[in-house]
Amino acid sequence: MSSKTRSVRLRRLLSLPILSVFVLVGFIYYITIFIFLEDWLSLHSSAGSLNTLIFSVLSSFTLFSFLVCATTDPGRVPSEYVPDIEHSDASDQESKKNDVQLRRCDKCSAFKPPRAHHCRVCKRCVLRMDHHCLWINNCVGHRNYKAYVILVFYSTVTNIHSSVIIVCSAILKDWAFSGTISLKIFYICSAIMTMGFSFTLGTLLGWHLYLITRNKTTIEYYESVRAEWLARKSGQSYHHPFDVGFYKNITLILGPNMLNWLFPTAVSHLKDGIQFPTARDSL
Repeated sequence: MSSKTRSVRLRRLLSLPILSVFVLVGFIYYITIFIFLEDWLSLHSSAGSLNTLIFSVLSSFTLFSFLVCATTDPGRVPSEYVPDIEHSDASDQESKKNDVQLRRCDKCSAFKPPRAHHCRVCKRCVLRMDHHCLWINNCVGHRNYKAYVILVFYSTVTNIHSSVIIVCSAILKDWAFSGTISLKIFYICSAIMTMGFSFTLGTLLGWHLYLITRNKTTIEYYESVRAEWLARKSGQSYHHPFDVGFYKNITLILGPNMLNWLFPTAVSHLKDGIQFPTARDSL
């Protein structure tokens, strides 16, 4: 890794949103383990120790996935990239030339591959761009999309676990003995916070699992909505060109080995991000 790459990654981590995430994760970890779990089961009990271990592992995987997602380049279009329109049937030449014209980025003054888009924040084109995420101070694209989905998964499970611990602690607490107003407010606010995160992150996870099974990015989803409307208007049907089947779509993102699906760095299955299998390839 070059010194330039290391400095870029360091600058990316030293941003207010990322530092805020670290503070928030540390805060949730502290109150979950050392306040609510201690109050509910005691950290010295076998059940308390087991919950501490599980929550610590989930939190560690969440932070690791976050770092991988934030520091991994989402995919840069090669400077020498030129679309290949020579090796095609004569009947396809005109349509291919039109597609090439549409896939030229005016801001970069260069061609961009299929599924690549220009990010106004990063000021460059990103391979298979999904969106720019403020909280990781990075684009979500070809190289770090899996890490992003795994991050959302671990974050959701961790917050659900935290919510269960807080609610159980609140239910079993002797409020008649130690039920001060400030303590009640703290319990309520903590429960609302973690349950709110669980719901928000769970919804986001469900959304991206849906996109994975259709092999779409967020950008392509909204593009396909318009394409479907135009197709229906002209009496035709629309099929997303990169949708190659439910299971195949999943393996293209998470990998062919199910044992590696929950590891954000297991991305050896990813290709160059320039070409992708399409439904037409299997015909």
